[in-house]
Amino acid sequence: MPPLPAFRSTARAWGGAGLATLLILAGPAAEAAEQVVFVSGAFRRSIPVADLERLARTGEAVGLLGDALRLGGKDPAEVGRLLNHRVTLPLAQTSRLLSTRFGESALERLSGILYPLKAPPVGMVALRSATILGIKAGSGTLSAVGFLRAYPNEEVAINLPALQSALAGLSGMGHVVKEFLESDLGSNLERMPEPGSPSAP
Repeated sequence: MPPLPAFRSTARAWGGAGLATLLILAGPAAEAAEQVVFVSGAFRRSIPVADLERLARTGEAVGLLGDALRLGGKDPAEVGRLLNHRVTLPLAQTSRLLSTRFGESALERLSGILYPLKAPPVGMVALRSATILGIKAGSGTLSAVGFLRAYPNEEVAINLPALQSALAGLSGMGHVVKEFLESDLGSNLERMPEPGSPSAP
């Protein structure tokens, strides 16, 4: 593994971008995530999910997580609050949304950023599962910690170059989401049938 000084230069370049993914992204899965692995070419650094949970619970950052936040100039207590922040997501409507063309496209793009380290091709399935199971466990809400607890793989990879590219294009995402919400599909999402149910004649 590269020494910590090599990591410092990478941490300065990426700052808190990797953690931001967890904040954008949302009963326990069969295999809850245990490590968040930041990947950039041959570079890899792992942060235990237990350290993220500790940060969320106490506001205290330890180990590599503490180093990354310090070098990135991030306040651990504030990041801990963000990790705990819950977003209300109705389970049925969210499940339907993820089954639409819009939802599938979003999952496909996200799966290029966040995916099981040893099984990238099942990234979309893992994202869908973690989102739905996390919402269910959170009684209609989802937090970053809840998402990780529900993620069905021990190692969650975050592709840093792909993340940087996605963050660079976020300025246009608000417009895309606004158009979707104002479309017939968005406004009538609640009236869509459950996946697998027979269509009305």
